[in-house]
This record gives sequence, structure tokens and C-alpha cells, in this order.
Amino acid sequence: MTQPEFNFADALREVAQARNINEMQLIEAFEQSLAQAYTRNVEPEKRIEVHLDPQSGELEVLIVREVVEKVEDEHLQISLADALELDPGVEVGMEMEFPVDREKFSRIALQAAKQTLTQKMRETERNVVFNEYKDREGQVLTAQVVRSDNKGNWFVELGAGEAILPPREQIPGEKLTPGNRVKIYLKEVRKTPKGPTILASRADERLLDYLLKQEIPEVANGIVEVKAIAREAGQRSKVAVFSHNSNVDPIGACIGHRGNRIQAVTGELGRERVDVILWDGNTRDFIRNALSPAKVGLIEVLADRREATVTVTPDQLSLAIGKGGQNVRLAAKLTGFKIDLRETAAISDLDAAMQQAMQDEQDGRDSGSAQSAFDALFKDSKSVATASPDDEQE
Repeated sequence: MTQPEFNFADALREVAQARNINEMQLIEAFEQSLAQAYTRNVEPEKRIEVHLDPQSGELEVLIVREVVEKVEDEHLQISLADALELDPGVEVGMEMEFPVDREKFSRIALQAAKQTLTQKMRETERNVVFNEYKDREGQVLTAQVVRSDNKGNWFVELGAGEAILPPREQIPGEKLTPGNRVKIYLKEVRKTPKGPTILASRADERLLDYLLKQEIPEVANGIVEVKAIAREAGQRSKVAVFSHNSNVDPIGACIGHRGNRIQAVTGELGRERVDVILWDGNTRDFIRNALSPAKVGLIEVLADRREATVTVTPDQLSLAIGKGGQNVRLAAKLTGFKIDLRETAAISDLDAAMQQAMQDEQDGRDSGSAQSAFDALFKDSKSVATASPDDEQE
């Protein structure tokens, strides 16, 4: 066949280079697309093959028929007698190719080329997006807000693709505006039939962890370690920190001079309140710290069941529970313990009570009697609030 007026090979090669697509894969896709289009529109019952020479650009559309003794399907077969007239060397079982007149497929070839290029470019762009972000799960990126839909989803532009912020991953009450730039936590990248889906989050605890490292040098260099985070996005978070350097106050380092460091963190989160507390290897002390700003009394721990019973005086009860149970709920998430708050009216000063019990023992009283007297101080306590690590905000 003569050189075509339109060189499909050159056109496909240019597109492949411009779009970073494999040239041979693009040519193969074009051949398949043209074969399907020609079969569907011109020769629906025949077997069609298409060959495009990548060097010369020569394009052939061929009808393929099998050589048989007796023809049962004239569209797919040719008799041995007829085949021998065309080629004396053929045998039964061989295949013969019959070129199609160029005029019959020129228009279809152009349509097939357009369809192939459109489809391949779409697939390639999707693969580029997936490949660029699949290894970036767990990272925090800066994205531009672009639009929302009627389901409450927001979409943010990452550069090569868009990520979705569903309502559950947004900061409640935060007003996003198209054109604004925000930091997002890249939660998941997965392939779907419609292309890659990138799930982003503004509510994830790991976004807060990233911001702490960004704004607090001691956290970034490992002197201060963030041991645990409990977060209710847009409202309040608790962060447990520990210093590996006895000369560095971990809470002071996180808060900064006049609160400038922690304010920079909360400013990125819509003024979400962030409480910084001291982590302690002693479970009772850690739970006590986690319930701050409330001052609590006796703490009984069942380590194997991850449960703790905390006695609270009436004047500290509302602080320990928090608005809507938020304080005790965050403390439970932070420590990983189910916390049962028990109110008691019998004690006004826990430290004084403990000192008195110890003094009684030192004065020579029976230690069992001293302990019994101490325990009796809590006998009228009653459970008023319970929170588990898995509890969600109402």
C-alpha cells in the first residue's frame, strides 16, 4: 500500500512525546480501536486486523480468512481451491489476508485515531495523578480550595489532580472559600473505574501532629516528643508531650512566648483549642494530667481492663466532665483508658486527707485501720460520668 497522505504514525508519536505516553502502546491502542470501528461500521461479520508501521506510517486494514476444504462461513473462511488460485503455496489451516481499499477506512481511521488519543490521554493523566500521589499518603500538603458540591463535599487542587474533603474530614464550622489555600492531610489514594480518588482530611489528628512539628522546633528535632493526641476537630484537642532533655519544659516549649507557638497551630485549624499536657509513664499521673484543668482525687486503675475510676469533688466535677462530656471524653482517648468519674462530697482537700492518713499510720496506729479510715472518706462516691477511648462526639 502506498504512503498515506496523513501519517498516523507521526501524529501518534508527537502526542506520545508531548503527553509522556508509551509510543508503541499508543500505536497498539490505535490499531485495536480502528479494527473495532471498522468491524462495527463496515464489515460486522468479518475478522479484521490493522497494522500501522511506526517507521513508514503505512497503514493497512486487512480482512483475515482461514483456508478450509469446505466453506461453512464465507465471512471467515475461503476454500482451498479459491485460495490456490491466489497463492499456489497455501495449505488448509493457513490464514490469508486481504487488504481493504483505503477509501473504505480513511474516514473511520481518523475517527478511531481521535477516539484512541482521547481515551489514552485520559488514562495517562489518571495514571500520572495516581502515580504521583500513591506514595504520598500520610503527608501534609498545601492545597487550593476550588469548589463544593450539593453533598457537602469540598474539592481542593493539589497540582496534578483534585482531592476530595468529605464532610466527615472537614473541620466543623470552618468556612472554606474557593481560591483559599489550606493544609490537608493526604489520607488515602486509590484507583477506581472513573480514575484515582484522593481522600484528604482537615480533621485528622495527624494534621495537628504535623503542625506541631512545623511550629515548634523542639518537637521537630525530637527534644520534645508528642506522645499522644486526642482531637475533636474545630473544638478542642489534647496533646500529651514529654521532654527528653531535663532542661527543656515540654509544655512551655509548645506554648511559646505569650502563646505564640500554639496560637500559630490553632490559627491553621480555625482557632481550635489545643490543650498541652504532660505525659507521664505512671498511668495514674497521666490520667490525672489528661483530666486537667480539673483537679481530681483518688484514681483506681485496672490496667488489664484499661479502665480507671476517678474520684472528683463537686467543685471540680463540671471541669472534669467538660462541656457535653468533652473533657473526660478527650482524656479517655488520650490515655486509652475508659474513665469513670465518681463524685464524692466527703473530701474537700485530697492532699490533706492523704497526709492525715499517713500521719495516723506514723503515730503508731494500726496500718489497716488507717487505710480503712482513708477508704471510708470515699464511701459516699457515686458514678456521674463515664468515657471510653472509642467514644465519639455526640
